[in-house]
Amino acid sequence: MPDARIERPTDALVRITTTNICGSDLHMYDGRTDLQPGTVLGHENMGEVIEVGEGVDLVKVGDMVCLPFNVSCGACANCNQGLTAYCLVANPAPGMAGAAYGYADMGPYAGGQAELLRVPWADFNCLVLPPDARDMSRQKDYVMLSDIFPTGWHATELACVQPGDNVAVYGAGPVGLLAAYSAIIKGANKVMVVDRHPDRLRLAEQIGAIPIDDSKASPVDQILEQTGGMGADRGCEAVGHQAHDPSGQEKSALTLNNLVHSVRFGGTIGVVGVFFPKDPGSPDPLQKQGKAPFDYGMFWFKGQSMGTGQCNVKNYNRQLMNLIANHKAEPSFLVSHELKLDQAPEGYRNFDARNDGWTKVLLHPDGGR
Repeated sequence: MPDARIERPTDALVRITTTNICGSDLHMYDGRTDLQPGTVLGHENMGEVIEVGEGVDLVKVGDMVCLPFNVSCGACANCNQGLTAYCLVANPAPGMAGAAYGYADMGPYAGGQAELLRVPWADFNCLVLPPDARDMSRQKDYVMLSDIFPTGWHATELACVQPGDNVAVYGAGPVGLLAAYSAIIKGANKVMVVDRHPDRLRLAEQIGAIPIDDSKASPVDQILEQTGGMGADRGCEAVGHQAHDPSGQEKSALTLNNLVHSVRFGGTIGVVGVFFPKDPGSPDPLQKQGKAPFDYGMFWFKGQSMGTGQCNVKNYNRQLMNLIANHKAEPSFLVSHELKLDQAPEGYRNFDARNDGWTKVLLHPDGGR
C-alpha cells in the first residue's frame, strides 16, 4: 500500500507507534460487512506527528497524539453539539453521518494498522498527550483513549450510572471490561460482568467486578440473586449483534433481552455493542435485514430507558487522559499481547477465536522501539 501523505492544508501526518486490534475489526475480518479489498484497517491509533499542513495551528511536529476513532470536521451542526460520531461532513456517502479510520461504510479514510496515518482536521481530531506518552509502557494506557476506554465510559453514560448503583455489564471483551472499570471509577456499588471465557472473567474479578459465568447458570437469575431479586439499576450491552448462547448458537438479541430481564423496573440500559442496518452474513433472517426479536413488551412494561450508538470520543478523551496521566486509571490491565505489525495476522486469528489469554492485542509498526 502507498504511504499516507498530507492531502489538505488541515491534515497532519502521524508516525504510528501503537495501534490496536479492536473487536469491531472482527466484524470485517469475519466477512460481516461490505469491506472493500485493499482497505487498511485500524481505528485505535496513537503516534508522533511528523508533518503538518499549512492550515494546522495547534498541533506541532513532534507532538505525541492519540486519535479518536471518529473522523470529524469540528464545525458542522452535529460536531458543535458534541456529536462527533455523527459528523455531517466527514463521510461523503449520501445520507450518511459519521466517519472512522479503516472501517466499512465509514468514509474514505485509511486506518492506522500501518506505519503512517493521515489525520484530517488535525487541530480538532488530535488529542495531544503528556510527555510520558513517549514511554512505550505508558502508551498501553494512552492508546485506549482512541476508542475502547471512552466507549466503555460512554456505555455507563448512556445507562446513567451513578455512585451506589448496581450495574450489570454483558460482555467481558475489552469494551465490556472498560465499561465495568468505568462504573467502578464512578463509584458503583456492585458491578456484575457476564461472559463465559475464564480469562476475561478473571480480569473482571481483578478490577473488583463480580464475574457471572452464563455457561453455568442463567445470567439473569445470577444477577437477580446478587441484587436481592430487584435486578440491577443499570445495564450495559457490550456484545452486539453476534451474541451467542453458551451452546454457540448466534442470537442477535440475546444480550438485549437478557438485560431487559436483568435490570429493575424503571432502570436504564446503555448499548454500545455493534448492530448493523444490514448483516447479509448473519444466519438469522431478521438480522440480515438489521432487525432483532427484541422483547419490547417487557421493556415497555418495566418502564426502562435505553441509550444506544457509537461513542462521541471527544466528549470524554481529555478527561480520561487526565485520569491516566495522574495514575487514577490504568486501562492497560486488559492488554495481553504486543506484536509487531507483520504479526497482525497471528493477532487477528487468536483474538477472533477468543483463544485463552488473548484479551487485547496491540501492534507496533516500529517493533516497539
